[in-house]
Amino acid sequence: MFSRDNWNEIFETIRKNKLRTFLSGFTVALGILIFVVLFGFGNGLINTFDEFFGDDATNVFYIFPGRTSMPYKGYKSNRQIEFDNEDLAEINKNFAPFLEYSTPRIFRNGLVKYKEESNNYTTRAVGPAYQFAEKTIMMKGRYLNQEDIKNKTKYAVIGRLVEQDLFGAHESIGEHIDIAGSAFKVIGVFQDDGGDNEERNIYIPYTTRQLIEKNTDKLDQIIVAFKPELGYAGAMAFEKSLNDFLREKKYISPKDQNGLFIRNVADQLKQNQQFARVLQLIVAFVAFGTIVAGIIGISNIMVFVVKERTKELGIRKALGATPKSVIGTILLESIFITTISGFVGMMIGIGILSSLGEKLKDFFITNPNINLGTAIFATVILIVFGGLAGYIPARRAARIKPIVALRDE
Repeated sequence: MFSRDNWNEIFETIRKNKLRTFLSGFTVALGILIFVVLFGFGNGLINTFDEFFGDDATNVFYIFPGRTSMPYKGYKSNRQIEFDNEDLAEINKNFAPFLEYSTPRIFRNGLVKYKEESNNYTTRAVGPAYQFAEKTIMMKGRYLNQEDIKNKTKYAVIGRLVEQDLFGAHESIGEHIDIAGSAFKVIGVFQDDGGDNEERNIYIPYTTRQLIEKNTDKLDQIIVAFKPELGYAGAMAFEKSLNDFLREKKYISPKDQNGLFIRNVADQLKQNQQFARVLQLIVAFVAFGTIVAGIIGISNIMVFVVKERTKELGIRKALGATPKSVIGTILLESIFITTISGFVGMMIGIGILSSLGEKLKDFFITNPNINLGTAIFATVILIVFGGLAGYIPARRAARIKPIVALRDE
């Protein structure tokens, strides 16, 4: 195998048959390249789902009131369901063993001013735990705390881009901004991995929003986080119990799909990950098909190569070459071409994936990549089968008697 004469013969054969060698190598390289790129796209799809859910906590339920579509226990249909502070308190009381935290949320849009600067922003009236639900990152100052909720303080935590829009290069902490006619003191500035829209929000205590709106106790939504140790099955059971509890409390029929909505982020994440993995398996199957096509291609080429060299092999056998040496030479040539071409195709494929980055984000493919071990394993598989593709016709040629081989045209 490591005979210098063998290698000289192989390189001489390659030089004399450049087109054949190129076609053999191209078939192998293309098969591996397509496999690497397609498998990387499958991983990019999974990355997109992970990123979509990654900027918020995944162990949470978002509970939305709806409008009933059927009568229930004497209550008419088309009734608007509303949440209030009592609902939040009863959830905390009845489900305490399962809860990690809970927070209400009230949305309002309005004009926000600071001196001569102004713009429209979304104000979210929330509790302190909302920081964990949104994975809010404080850049400076502090977030809302329980004392702010208790005292109904007029404090505001503003997004990074709100500060940039209204304050420019000036310090915002301690300054007062006008939110829809009410003055609020800025106590913190946050950033959010969710993007620019998230960083153009303003957080205030939900009790302060209720006080401004004629001392109401109404809530737009309730966000509940379950303890991670519950696991997926426990979370699904908790969601059902919570759904039954609220439907009973608000007189909503169990069959009414419009009266109450619960968005289970953990369930959505799992379903989307399963969907992405199924797509990845389909993509991997197609990619594996390209490797099979490459194996068939190299096999066909090697059959032609052996047939083309039948007379040459007959002469070698007539001069005393053993069947083993004949097989070894052809096999070594096949493995050499397959190995070089396979790794070239693999490196080109990895290079293509690396250069894409987030360029395909609009097509739901984020940072496509492939594990180096997976790419090498696929390449080795192709090399092994490429060797077999060379071995089978070589063995057949080694069995031909010299006199028969010399008659071949």
